[in-house]
Amino acid sequence: MFRVTGTLSAASSPAVAAASFSAALRLSITPTLAIASPPHLRWFSKFSRQFLGGRISSLRPRIPSPCPIRLSGFPALKMRASFSSGSSGSSASREILVQHLLVKNDDVELFAELQKKFLDGEEMSDLAAEYSICPSKKDGGILGWVKLGQMVPEFEEAAFKAELNQVVRCRTQFGLHLLQVLSEREPVKDIQVEELHSKMQDPVFMDEAQLIDVREPNEIEIASLPGFKVFPLRQFGTWAPDITSKLNPEKDTFVLCKVGGRSMQVANWLQSQGFKSVYNITGGIQAYSLKVDPSIPTY
Repeated sequence: MFRVTGTLSAASSPAVAAASFSAALRLSITPTLAIASPPHLRWFSKFSRQFLGGRISSLRPRIPSPCPIRLSGFPALKMRASFSSGSSGSSASREILVQHLLVKNDDVELFAELQKKFLDGEEMSDLAAEYSICPSKKDGGILGWVKLGQMVPEFEEAAFKAELNQVVRCRTQFGLHLLQVLSEREPVKDIQVEELHSKMQDPVFMDEAQLIDVREPNEIEIASLPGFKVFPLRQFGTWAPDITSKLNPEKDTFVLCKVGGRSMQVANWLQSQGFKSVYNITGGIQAYSLKVDPSIPTY
């Protein structure tokens, strides 16, 4: 692997160092929820089984939807950056949104030309679409949200040490990469029902937080909590396509179901749509009844 520190001028050429490559990819993909997966996630079944380092042993069930939901807007983002190896820090829970382009290991001249094109103002998404040999080229090089342990070591080291919107370059057994981190986030957080109850006593919290219940209408009739908007999971296809017009991705969002399973699915999906702070209510309304308010019926 190689990277350039500091700022790279347009006239510079990459110093390609010999590197030893791992013959066996040893990592496994953490099972993730695929809800109406955008195209750049669907091709993971082939290329990314290798690139992300392992086998997909199991996937949680898809939530059926007639309307595929895409990560929108990222290929069009104007990201100006210098080539750098600065570190923004990393944690086991941190997730990053990665864009890259890939050329063959022996295409050194093309690689240098692409760096110059980028420094001259061309978009990474356009360069990836035209020149990259990665299947993500059809989505402007967007690989999606990834976390530690999901990528081959050389790529992972470069990506997780990169500062936001700075371009780094690395070499893996797949070829030469230009990559940049477009955004970062923490994964879905769990909140216990006791803590939620305490927060709900604060009028400011009730006014500012987004509380959503993904149970079905017949369940809501039996038991419900005040302040929660209902987004039935079985009606996902009707409310999901314009979710950002119904909810604010910048606000804290708390998701409730009966025992916590369905809410975790929706919480993960909301985060994939750009929601910054999503909480899954552990144990759902069942736990709320048992631990906080026994007057709420169980079923």
